[in-house]
Amino acid sequence: MKKIRKNDEVIIICGKDKGKIGFIKKIVNKNYVKIYNLNVFKKNQKLNLNKKKKGGIINKIMPIHISNISLYNNNIKKKDKCYISILNNKKIRIYKLNNKII
Repeated sequence: MKKIRKNDEVIIICGKDKGKIGFIKKIVNKNYVKIYNLNVFKKNQKLNLNKKKKGGIINKIMPIHISNISLYNNNIKKKDKCYISILNNKKIRIYKLNNKII
């Protein structure tokens, strides 16, 4: 069971978007995630009529390594860690600082 999942609220702890809060859009692989409207770079895209892509400068959300993000605890407005516990034969994630279920 992974500690970070899709639609989790996270905070970026280093890089150009340090301190910004967002939701996980996609888990690229076990080490990289994409976050809504964060870590956005400009890319020059060539016109391609076969694939119906427009040419020009586009904004692209780039993956960020999971070591550069942390879970955001909205109750105490701080970054937090979580641990996994078993409740009614199900694994659940719990914040460490205030013991609330994620």
